Amino acid sequence: MEVVLKEGERIDDLERNGYRIIQDPKRFCFGMDAVLLSAFAVENSDKNVVVEKTPMDGKRVLDMGTGTGILPILLAAKTTARELVGLEIQKDSAEMAKRSVLLNDLQDRIRIVEGDIKEAANLFDAASFDVITCNPPYMIGGHGLKNANEAKSIARHEVLCDFEDVASAAERLLCPSGRFFLVHRPFRLSEILVTLTKHKLEPKRMQLVYPFADQDANMVLIEAVRGGKSRMKVEKPMIIYSEPGKYTKELLKVYYY
Repeated sequence: MEVVLKEGERIDDLERNGYRIIQDPKRFCFGMDAVLLSAFAVENSDKNVVVEKTPMDGKRVLDMGTGTGILPILLAAKTTARELVGLEIQKDSAEMAKRSVLLNDLQDRIRIVEGDIKEAANLFDAASFDVITCNPPYMIGGHGLKNANEAKSIARHEVLCDFEDVASAAERLLCPSGRFFLVHRPFRLSEILVTLTKHKLEPKRMQLVYPFADQDANMVLIEAVRGGKSRMKVEKPMIIYSEPGKYTKELLKVYYY
């Protein structure tokens, strides 16, 4: 389906199922974190279980802070989730995500809702989702440089919500034993784990992501289970580049999963 682009917008090919996405570089474009989270979330935490192709097949999934809608679109390509809902507080971003859904003729599978994560409990029924994903703002308040562009600042900094709000919403909306997948920054790992357990979201699986093998980790992927027992598996590290400009075989395998 053809859609009308606004000034400054472009259409990017996702190289998955022929899907495309509308983005505006002046606002915010998805990055490697969204790609890695989509792959991490479709893996089965128990590699010996092959009952389902992915933990999302046939399930109801919510992506909190969906931005451009990249997570629901990638998950639509990688799973047979029954319904994918994207929650986004910024009106322009939500409207753009809706047009990307139409562009890919995915309106029967993906629904974009404009709303605040802090008000999510009023927008959806309690315990109504099997899986929740989130690529939340990483930076605490004034930590780091805030982008002069308001849309980018909201996406990167805890301006409108913090991780406590995210965990609280996930606890409220996940069904018992429901799964919560997120990507964040390692420098906040201690806080993240404490906050998750506080909200009965037991961390079950974690993977650190490194830009190069000899550099510090710059991302962490976490799977938590609502009401799960205390036991966490640390996955093999993910290395993005084997050399400048060249992705590792592991990264390419993840993207084309």
